[in-house]
Amino acid sequence: MRLVLLITVTMCAFAGNSILNRLGVDHFGMEPLAFAVVRVLAGAVTLWALAGFHMTMPVRGLRHWYGAISLAVYMIGFSWAYITLGAGIGALILFGVVQLVMFAVSRLNGHPLTPAKILGAGIAFSGLVVLLWPGSDVAVPLVGAFSMVAAGAAWAVYTIVGQGASDPLNATAGNFVRSLPLVLPFLLIGDLDLRNGAGLLTAVGAGAITSGIGYALWYRVLPQLATTVAAIVQLTVPVIAVAAGVVLLAEPLSPRLMFAAVLVLGGIGVSLRRKAT
Repeated sequence: MRLVLLITVTMCAFAGNSILNRLGVDHFGMEPLAFAVVRVLAGAVTLWALAGFHMTMPVRGLRHWYGAISLAVYMIGFSWAYITLGAGIGALILFGVVQLVMFAVSRLNGHPLTPAKILGAGIAFSGLVVLLWPGSDVAVPLVGAFSMVAAGAAWAVYTIVGQGASDPLNATAGNFVRSLPLVLPFLLIGDLDLRNGAGLLTAVGAGAITSGIGYALWYRVLPQLATTVAAIVQLTVPVIAVAAGVVLLAEPLSPRLMFAAVLVLGGIGVSLRRKAT
C-alpha cells in the first residue's frame, strides 16, 4: 500500500506539471522555453537545499551525466514541441514514445513482454486516444512532432536511469544541477520577462514542487518497479491532469473523459494482474 500511495502521489505531481505549464504558458503568457529554464533552475535550487547544500556529484564519466542530459532534452523538447503542437496530440506522442522505448529496453534486457502487459498497455493507451485525439482535421507540425518524440525518448531514458538510483534525492538533485548549464543557453531564444510575476511563480512552483520533489519521489519508487510497469502507470498522468482541470479550472466533466478513464485504469489493471508480473 505504501508503494501504491507513493506512485499515486508521484503521478499527481506529474499531472500538476501539466496544470502549471498550462497556467504559466497559456494563461499567463510566459514563453515556453523560458518557462522550461526557470523550471530547471527552481528544481535545482530546491533539491540542492533539501540535500543539505552538498551532494555527492562525480563529474567524470559519461554515466553520471545520463540523467542530466536526458532531463535537459526532455525539458527543452517538451516546451519546444508545445510552441506548435496542441496539448492533446502532444501528450499522445509523448506517452506513445515513452511506452515504445521502455518496452523495447525491457525486451532487450531479456524481460519477456507477457500478453497481459501488451494487451493492458494497448487498452490504456487507447483510452488516451479517446481522451486526447483532437480530430481528423488537425495537422501535426513536423518540428513539433520530432521535438516531442525526442522529449518522450529522453523521459524514457531518465526513467530507466532512475531504476538504479540508490539515493533518490541526491540523484535527482545532481540531475537538475548538471542539466542547468545545458538548458541556460535557451534563454537566448526564449524571452524571459521578469515582469511576468504570475508566470514566473507557476514556473518556480512547477520546478520546485511538481518537478523537483515529484521526480525525486519517482526515483524513490522506480527501483521497486519493472520497466514495463513504470511505463504503463505513467499513462494515468493525462487522465489525472484532465480530471484536475475539471476540479480546479471548472472544465466540464464529459462522458468522453469518464469512458477514457475507465479504459486507462482498466488497461493498467489488466497489465498488473498477478500473472503478468
